Amino acid sequence: MIIPPMFGAIQSVRDGLEKRYIASYLALTVVGMGSWCFHMTLKYEMQLLDELPMIYSCCIFVYCMFECFKIKNSVNYHLLFTLVLFSLIVTTVYLKVKEPIFHQVMYGMLVFTLVLRSIYIVTWVYPWLRGLGYTSLGIFLLGFLFWNIDNIFCDSLRDFRKKVPPIIGITTQFHAWWHILTGLGSYLHILFSLYTRTLYLRYRPKVKFLFGIWPVILFEPLRKH
Repeated sequence: MIIPPMFGAIQSVRDGLEKRYIASYLALTVVGMGSWCFHMTLKYEMQLLDELPMIYSCCIFVYCMFECFKIKNSVNYHLLFTLVLFSLIVTTVYLKVKEPIFHQVMYGMLVFTLVLRSIYIVTWVYPWLRGLGYTSLGIFLLGFLFWNIDNIFCDSLRDFRKKVPPIIGITTQFHAWWHILTGLGSYLHILFSLYTRTLYLRYRPKVKFLFGIWPVILFEPLRKH
């Protein structure tokens, strides 16, 4: 959630990509740092630094996904205003009511919007991107499943960890898996969005694996003859 998106932002600047994708990478980094600070301190202020950037980053993702098929460096001021207003309303209400379910519902609405848009793209526009699109979605949803299991069966999991060797107990820390998988799923979503965008702009994007493990997107402009 922190180092790979920072690398992605730097690479985006070097490649001269649109600022919205630089913002996407940096927003994911902010979420990771906020989550890190919250879990180190368990303070309310740090909780906000974790949860509110989740809303803001998702709004940036939504903007990128709905602007994939526009001319380069275009700005959709209506959509931008709507997402900024949505973020301000969610922030104001959440600071007032301090109800986690409200935050979860608002975040879920944004994720659901991204899911629908992604399915539209891989179904009717670029079907060959199903692998990347569904992988990012599947990993994110798996993390969401683990988060719910941890919430529902927390006491049982704690009892189980007392009876098994630590190396096995660690693997049942499903809240940790939630962070790992949603972070990876979000990172892959940015790659999916960026791949879609650069493909529309007639670049030739390719997914490469650094050190044979970590996925990044490299591309080059279409040659003119």
